[in-house]
Amino acid sequence: MPLTPLFHVHGWGFPYAATMLGLRQVYPNRYDPETILQLIDSEAVTFSHCVPTVLSMLLDHPNSKKVNLSRWKVIIGGSALSKSLQSRASEFGIRLHAAYGMSETCPFLTVADLSSTDPDAQSQTGFPGPLVDLRVVSPNMQDVPHDGLTTGEIVVKAPWLTNGYMDNPKASKDLWRNSYLHTGDVGYIRENGSLQVTDRLKDVIKTGGEWISSLTLENIASSCSNIEEVAAIGIPNQKWGERAVLVVKLLNNANPDLVRKDLMRKFREHFELGEISKWAIPDNIFFVEQLPKTSVGKLDKKVMRKYVLTLNETNNDR
Repeated sequence: MPLTPLFHVHGWGFPYAATMLGLRQVYPNRYDPETILQLIDSEAVTFSHCVPTVLSMLLDHPNSKKVNLSRWKVIIGGSALSKSLQSRASEFGIRLHAAYGMSETCPFLTVADLSSTDPDAQSQTGFPGPLVDLRVVSPNMQDVPHDGLTTGEIVVKAPWLTNGYMDNPKASKDLWRNSYLHTGDVGYIRENGSLQVTDRLKDVIKTGGEWISSLTLENIASSCSNIEEVAAIGIPNQKWGERAVLVVKLLNNANPDLVRKDLMRKFREHFELGEISKWAIPDNIFFVEQLPKTSVGKLDKKVMRKYVLTLNETNNDR
């Protein structure tokens, strides 16, 4: 059952593979959680692929507890999977895999088995697939050490990557600088060869002379109870360049004040352990009813930044 739009990189290519293999395919039409859960049950669906938002939407529905999801394998892509959502899926017995790629890579680059008991296989981003030449490089295209710490930009080659953008030779040339496709993602490679994406270059929060990973902040925040979704974004700051803030959707009827205290306690703990710098502790937390999404279900941080800046301007006027 494909749960990504077919207009988004051809449904990640899975409908083609399923047709080639002669598999029965179930198409649920609109993203109605009740209908999707009913079809998973009645049609004995064993495999799907979706963005984290869709998985969260299904697990939030009351009927999810009435359906046997333990036979269901799901590949998650499009955006990072939070630790809290991964834990919730595991409680249902769902076998999760994570895949990494982008529209320009059509889209497959790496895959990880998040349900594996082997720690080496549990990387959120995973291992490059066959024929994928993947490197993590410095700005001058030098490979960074594979030490699980040193970050750089992820660049790739593979037979199925796009040659460029239609009617945009300048952007196409920039995409393929130094004969590698530049993903615009930041990450590191572990000693075992697995990749971990830490952020998008455009989403890195530049504050106090440091680069802060928005994904790191989101993972810390999502480990707090009563948080359904969270996004970390940088907003302009005259003194520090940018400062990190959180935009949070609460689970059920959680108390914002209690969640705020829990979040700040978590961030202080990670700071005291030396896992984040003091600059990474968010300046503010905004609670919203819904986090804005793009047409394919990804968090729309551009819209969030505009929203937060508008709130700041309104508060300053007061």
